[in-house]
Amino acid sequence: MPLNGPFIIGANHVHLVDPILLQLSFPRWINFMAKRELFRYPFLRVVIRWTQAVSIHRQGTIKDKKETVKQAKDILSRGLVLGMFPEGTRNRNGKLLPGKPGSAVIALQAGVPVLPVGIIGTEKLKGVSWLWKRPSIVINFGQPFKPPSVEGRLTRTQTKLLTDLIMSKIAALLPPENRGVYGD
Repeated sequence: MPLNGPFIIGANHVHLVDPILLQLSFPRWINFMAKRELFRYPFLRVVIRWTQAVSIHRQGTIKDKKETVKQAKDILSRGLVLGMFPEGTRNRNGKLLPGKPGSAVIALQAGVPVLPVGIIGTEKLKGVSWLWKRPSIVINFGQPFKPPSVEGRLTRTQTKLLTDLIMSKIAALLPPENRGVYGD
């Protein structure tokens, strides 16, 4: 795992506890991207602001998306770690969903590597029975990789290919039954 310099952690997302487990298992502070809706809840808002998470408006305008990219690039320009869940939402059944282009775009524009992470077992955290059943949870860290550079303006096809590359590297860290649309 890189212990210095800026990079993006790209992980699958199954449960609300995923960012906490990821933070506890990683030696550096992770600045996560968090959907704007989470800031509505007073307690969560305090916690999320304390963690220095970046608020993102998932259904926002182009201006909102540019502001999100600007905030992410600012974090990375300071040599920090940016945590992202490229699926853009939780996949409650543990199977990967198609990736969204945000991680790919930010990685390319900031010129930073991506560290793929596969979180296994949090789909078993349902109800309160997990407190005494204690399911096994594994966090697999892959090899960091730098996205291939792109000449000129980034096209939709290039963005899709890079997003799929990030997602396939996350899928490789998961058991076959959790790879979802990246199972092949």
